[in-house]
This record gives sequence, structure tokens and C-alpha cells, in this order.
Amino acid sequence: MGNQPNDLHDVTIIGGGPAGLFSAFYSGMREMKTKVIEYLPFLGGKVPYFYPEKIIRDIGGIPQISGEKLTEQLVEQAMTFHPSVVLREQCNELEQLDDGTFVLTSDNGNRHFTRTVILATGFGTLKSVKLDLSNAYEFEGNNLRYSPKRLHQYKGKHVLISGGGNSAVDWANELEAIAEQVTLVYRKNDFSGIESNVSKMKHSTVEVKTPYFINGLAGEGGQVTQAELKNVETGETEVLSVDEIIVNHGFEIDLGHIGQWGMKMENGSIQVNGKMETSIPGVFAIGDIADYQNKLPLIAGGFNEGPIAVNSAKKYIHPDKELSHLFSTQVGACHHPNFVE
Repeated sequence: MGNQPNDLHDVTIIGGGPAGLFSAFYSGMREMKTKVIEYLPFLGGKVPYFYPEKIIRDIGGIPQISGEKLTEQLVEQAMTFHPSVVLREQCNELEQLDDGTFVLTSDNGNRHFTRTVILATGFGTLKSVKLDLSNAYEFEGNNLRYSPKRLHQYKGKHVLISGGGNSAVDWANELEAIAEQVTLVYRKNDFSGIESNVSKMKHSTVEVKTPYFINGLAGEGGQVTQAELKNVETGETEVLSVDEIIVNHGFEIDLGHIGQWGMKMENGSIQVNGKMETSIPGVFAIGDIADYQNKLPLIAGGFNEGPIAVNSAKKYIHPDKELSHLFSTQVGACHHPNFVE
């Protein structure tokens, strides 16, 4: 990509997940020339990748929606103002020219010129924390999974889930009505998931075993058939026959080269202020990768952070102009038929 004037964007959003997509929509609404760069071959981030059939219930005004449907609607909304979309590219380098323009260089050598950058990378390249057993790799991708995608493959099966966070508890609740039996093991007695979801699980047919962990696996032909469970406190073990295992031990954060761009970071997260500004002027961060006091780690939180970052970016580009408040109801229907006047 040459350094032509029409290549220069006002806002370049790195990451095409929910927060990035809503930011692209809002940036277009503020009449800024917008680009989205996503390293996956599709938009939607981890939602369609990990949770296409999982039901999402914590977005205002939407009682429930599947991850797949939410993604479809977010993409449709994001495309309202026709942003540039670049897929299969990972931004590795950030450079600022003398005139203040940022140059982003991707892993394939493409260069992107932009006035501001909004980082919406999620946790970066998501890598599931693997089950810490020497023979786990034999069964991975067969009936030992870290990111199951389709619920129907668990119909009538004996499913063992390991983990105590939101993902593990959600899978237990989702599969309870589909699987023959769901057993969940967690090495602590207290769960870290949302309280109402944990209560629902404990009052269902899910067999909850705490404080236990998977101590060993046995099987043949790449298929797990038995799991040895061990009690953390007593050391007692028992063997469970299983058809499927889901491991939800969280993700390892891999920001790749972005972690070396010189922004202030703590515990793998980019530190921002209330304007979503990083320690590099003109570079903003939102969503899972951004951290600040009283952070709300929900998709709905990212939907709030995106417009804040976009407004901050607009103010950064035009520091002398007063920033007017903008609502979708103000956008004229004659120009944008998707909106009501």
C-alpha cells in the first residue's frame, strides 16, 4: 500500500471483534474515514470462533442471542458507513512520522497510514491454557477440546468439564439438557463465574465435584475413555468413564508485537484513562485488552468504550473543534436510511 493521500484514514481499528465492530460503526457515524484490520479470515473475533451457539444474555435490550447471530448483526451494523476491512493481517509495527501520521506495518509487509489507532485486539492471539498432562496431546482435537463449537456433538454423551470460570459454568449449563450426563470438576471450592449461573448449575443435574482436578487420562486410538480425578485436599482419586472432555482453564495472553510498542502495561493489559487513551497520544485501547479502574469485562462494556475512544480520536484529530454529542437518532434518514430521524 503506497503512501497516497487517499490511503490515509482517520481511525484504524485493530481487531474485528464486538468492540472493534461497534467502534467502526460509531466512527462512521462521526464521519471519520475508518479501517478495520483483523488477523482472522473473518470478522467477529472470538465470539463466532469459540461460541457460535452459546447464548449471550448480558447485552441491554437483547434478552438472548446466539454468538453467531450477534456477530452477523454487529458486522451488518459495522458496514453501515462502508469502512475499509482488511482480513488475515496482524499488525506488527507502529511508527509515527514527523507530521504525526501513524504507520502500521503488518506481518505481510503491508503499510497502513492513519491519524489515530484504536486497539480492540481482545486478548491478542488467543491460546487456550492446555491441560497439564503429558499425554493430553494424544486426545486434543478428538474428544478433548478447549473450544468446542457445536452443541449437537455432545448429544447423549457423558461429558466432563474442567474449570471454574464463566466459560466452564456456561458450558455445563448449556450441555445439561443435551448430554446424557455432565460432570464438572474444579480445583477450588468457590467458583469465579457469575453467581446466578453457578447457582443454576448447582441446582441442575450437573454433577459438580470440588475441589477436584483431572490427574490422568486413558484411552486408545486418540479417544479418551477414562479420566482419573483427584481431590486436592484429601488426595483421594476416582476414575470416571467419559465420552467427551471440555477444558476451560482460560487463555494465555499473546499480544505479539503490540506488547513492544511502548505503551504502559500491567499484567498483560494496556493501561488507559477514562478517555480510553493509552500512554501514546493518538493510540487508544478498548475491550478485553484495555484496563482501567472499575473495568467492566463484558461485551456491553466494550460497546461503551468504543464510542468513548472514537470521540477521543476525533478530538485528537481536531483539538480546536468542540466535540458535539451524537446519537443515532440525530443522523438524518435522508442520508442514512437505516436510521430514524
